Amino acid sequence: MMTLASCSAAVPLKQVKLTDPFWARYIELVRDVVIPYQYEALHDRIPGVEPSHGVSNFRIAAGRDKGEYGGMVFQDSDVAKWLEAAAYSLAIHPDPKLEEQVDQLIDLVAAAQQPDGYLNTYFTVKEPEKRWTNLTDCHELYCAGHMMEAGVAHYLATGKRKLLDVVCRLADYIDSVFGPEDGKIHGFDGHQEIELALVKLYEVTREPRYLSLSQYFIDVRGTEPHFFLQEWEQRGRKSFYSSVANPPHLPYHQSHLPVREQREAVGHSVRAVYMYTAMADLAARTKDPALLEACENLWFNMVHKQMYITGGIGSTHHGEAFTTDYDLPNDTVYAETCASIGLIFFARRMLELAPKSEYADVMERALFNTVIGSMAQDGRHFFYVNPLEVWPAACRHNPGKFHVKPVRPGWFACACCPPNVARLLSSLGEYVYTMNEDTLYTHLYMGGEASVQFGDVPVKVIQNSALPWNGDVTLTIQPEKAVEWTVALRMPDWSRGKADLRLNGEDVSIEDVMKDGYVYIKRVWAPGDTLELELSMEIHQVRANPNIRANAGKAAIQRGPLVYCLESVDHGAPMSSVSLAREPKLSSRFDPDFLGGAVVIEGEGWREESGDWGDDLYRTSPTPLRPAALKAIPYYLWGNRGENEMTVWMHLQ
Repeated sequence: MMTLASCSAAVPLKQVKLTDPFWARYIELVRDVVIPYQYEALHDRIPGVEPSHGVSNFRIAAGRDKGEYGGMVFQDSDVAKWLEAAAYSLAIHPDPKLEEQVDQLIDLVAAAQQPDGYLNTYFTVKEPEKRWTNLTDCHELYCAGHMMEAGVAHYLATGKRKLLDVVCRLADYIDSVFGPEDGKIHGFDGHQEIELALVKLYEVTREPRYLSLSQYFIDVRGTEPHFFLQEWEQRGRKSFYSSVANPPHLPYHQSHLPVREQREAVGHSVRAVYMYTAMADLAARTKDPALLEACENLWFNMVHKQMYITGGIGSTHHGEAFTTDYDLPNDTVYAETCASIGLIFFARRMLELAPKSEYADVMERALFNTVIGSMAQDGRHFFYVNPLEVWPAACRHNPGKFHVKPVRPGWFACACCPPNVARLLSSLGEYVYTMNEDTLYTHLYMGGEASVQFGDVPVKVIQNSALPWNGDVTLTIQPEKAVEWTVALRMPDWSRGKADLRLNGEDVSIEDVMKDGYVYIKRVWAPGDTLELELSMEIHQVRANPNIRANAGKAAIQRGPLVYCLESVDHGAPMSSVSLAREPKLSSRFDPDFLGGAVVIEGEGWREESGDWGDDLYRTSPTPLRPAALKAIPYYLWGNRGENEMTVWMHLQ
């Protein structure tokens, strides 16, 4: 078990400027397309997509318009996440028009806040008498948490306090309602979020009540008597949702056990990783060894037994949830985009607790595959669910696959994922480095410039990275004067230990300075000192643990951090008849014309003959095979060439 002595902190967003050719394109896409598109969506101004009602609800709550509440009970969170994404974008790229839009929306949010500090448009507009009567279902604290995150992000980006003051009033009010004292509600939200948000609010304000309230919500969860069951009885055994007749399922909410006793990832996957993120935050700040041990146990179970090769989590659409160890179906998978984003949040907090390369490996895996794969290359269409196998006809006609979409929709009635993608990619600079009093850790390889302090010496760290197409990375250290410090570089799991490292042109023995997957270079750094890292970009055929029944006798293809897939537009349907040759002779080439430029992988395979089957449904004779040329594309690019079949895992001959 790790100790709590070596905690580090993320290098702040404003101190990291990403210019990486691969990632800058996505950050610019979010800034130029996604944020404006979502702004229009929140205002219900995009023809042909489901209305959001996000802004109209705030207008009604503020008394500016009359009307009925629209959308999900948690619709406020979409507005909050947009504000947070826009704030991050302003932090790295000032934009007067965007800032004006943000300020106007903040004015609207402030106007919707009630005199006592309460802020939630559903209960303000529709059921004001039912505040805090259904925490299990109604997301009041969840929405509050997202607004707190937005307030912190906006303050750090602009220095303006208006939204920060709004969320401080909200937090003060919530603190007066919840807690262990007599007369307060001894409960917590059905959807975790406020716990991690309160830690962020504490970091900015240094108000200890906010950290204590976060800890209270974590500590009381799962204790007896079970709050959600008590609440259910008090409501006359009724749910917010008319289709639900049973009492709350405690594992779904991760409230079946006190959090320090939980060992397996269960229930709704987004709720789980948001809670784990807060647990790691609190472990770092309170030095709680039991909380730390729980984080480690939950991480291990989730990553080693319940995570897809793409960094997706949550294997069933029933409750958007984990099921059991090794149950990872490819065609009915859920793998919600928000869940992978929450996994990235958790991974970064674990990196802050201890620099172990596995945490960054998972963060990178989810980011390069599921997160950017959830968004179309036009920035206007999004996946909620991220499957590893798609048969479009079954998606339309099989009720068990209704949640899987063969093409990305323009928006959703439950639109939590698109603004979540926007806020993560806009704040991506915060995930590249962490540092403590004597070490700068490089977790992600993304070109750009970071401004840090080695002791009291200002230092610029200039990174150039050719990922994901090439494994060459260079870090140039530019201190204002010579200074002794340690720079730590991650050795990715996909490089399989095959890497060359040079310091100022001289070879460095990686094995001599490696610990927990990081190479530590301690020296007196002089201006212009350069580290050159050459990572292996070998193509790997990946096999799954035999306990993963869905992948028995199959392999997937990975090169660098990217998982690859095959689409029927290149091979014809059905994709299930295509297999990988025993010696497939896989090779890679960069295709500048493929969806903006990408490395594709080509090789040899087989296809089952289907032309002579006629009306037969079954036969006893072997099906003839014919050679097939295979073309694998990065998983994140699938679904950008129209509707077709897709698969990640291929049968082996």
